[in-house]
Amino acid sequence: MTETPLLLLGTGPFTEDVADMVAEMPGWRVDRLVDSIDPTRAGDAVAGIPIVWVDDLAGYSGSHHALGALGTTKRRAFVEQVEGYGIPFATIVHPSARVSTSAKVAEGTLVSRGCLVAARAAIGRHVLLNRGSTIGHHTTIDDFVTVGPGVHIASSVHVGSGTFIGIGATIIDHVKIGAGAIIAAGAVVTGEIPERVLVAGVPARVLRENVEGL
Repeated sequence: MTETPLLLLGTGPFTEDVADMVAEMPGWRVDRLVDSIDPTRAGDAVAGIPIVWVDDLAGYSGSHHALGALGTTKRRAFVEQVEGYGIPFATIVHPSARVSTSAKVAEGTLVSRGCLVAARAAIGRHVLLNRGSTIGHHTTIDDFVTVGPGVHIASSVHVGSGTFIGIGATIIDHVKIGAGAIIAAGAVVTGEIPERVLVAGVPARVLRENVEGL
């Protein structure tokens, strides 16, 4: 089978985990890691995978796809920089994940090991669904959302763009979460969450306003 070379955005420990997942998928091969912070790392390697500086990507536009491998909600600028070089983004669904045939998963999204995406769910661009997370039927996840490991999002929920949902959080049915919100690990969300707030607890309560993401 022909393998498409993949550029992973990021060089940290989570990037190694994403590379490990991609290695279990037919049709893809991690070829380079992309750094946007320290240009002196170009030519180094992580787990045997060479690093390339983001401003040196022009030569990869005709042959490679890219995928974000960063948990930060501030990855949008990095993604847009790579898109500016004409590099398309892959959509990666791990073989152990289960995505309903009626669900939609957009470009640049990673559906990790053991995830479940139910009927009529809509997952936006550049979303990270980390291992073991579940997305209920008719739920919408907007672009650049990070869903931590073991998160459970019930049905008919709307999660606004750039939201971060920490490990083990639970969101009940028919809840709307504003863009840029941060849901702390283990929180139980039972009502509407405004934009750009940090919430925590059971039930989740607003602890801080005007947050800038993680």
